[in-house]
Amino acid sequence: MKFILVLSLMVVIGTVVTGIYLMKNEAVINKRKLKGILRMNIIAYVPLLIGAIIFLVPNVSYALEEGTSATGLGFIAAALSTGMATIGAGYAVGAVGSSALGAVSEDQKILGKTLIFVGLAEGIAIYGLIISILILGRL
Repeated sequence: MKFILVLSLMVVIGTVVTGIYLMKNEAVINKRKLKGILRMNIIAYVPLLIGAIIFLVPNVSYALEEGTSATGLGFIAAALSTGMATIGAGYAVGAVGSSALGAVSEDQKILGKTLIFVGLAEGIAIYGLIISILILGRL
């Protein structure tokens, strides 16, 4: 367990250090190099995630056999529902917001309509938050 935590901490620190290095040097990164960096982070993260699942799931099932509660799984479910919804909302707001900015620069009369679309995209995160509140309410 500690091994997985140390490895995941190293991946996070490596990602942050790479970002700071690229910001300090004001390096212009082409798409190919950026995809390579992203691929390297995913290659390092996915085995850690699989290892965490392999080592943590038997411990949870063992705890259930002894009669203890499995509230940890509820917390994980709440975190996943909020996290995945926020990632989806961020992607949607990015796509809709940039398109809305371009449309408003062409015709300023459609500002209200574009704000509605951006608000609908932000609503995705609120739905995830509501689901996580419902999950936490049942624990």
